[in-house]
Amino acid sequence: MSEQKQKIEVGKGKKRNANWFTVTINPDTIKDHIQEYNGNKYVKLNINISDTPDQYGKDVKITIDTYKPETKNETQWP
Repeated sequence: MSEQKQKIEVGKGKKRNANWFTVTINPDTIKDHIQEYNGNKYVKLNINISDTPDQYGKDVKITIDTYKPETKNETQWP
């Protein structure tokens, strides 16, 4: 089992309808979590929708995906 790590929040947003979200991401927070795969750079994110909005009406939360599967000397997708 993997241990629970503290979530690294990088942004918040608002659900506008079933298919549309508006979000703001802090680039200073994600810069330390950029990964490279086949010469391209990526940031793995989790996007969670809350049942109730926070004090500012934000009901979308964006965090860094810090999950790292155990590898067996294979090249893994980031």
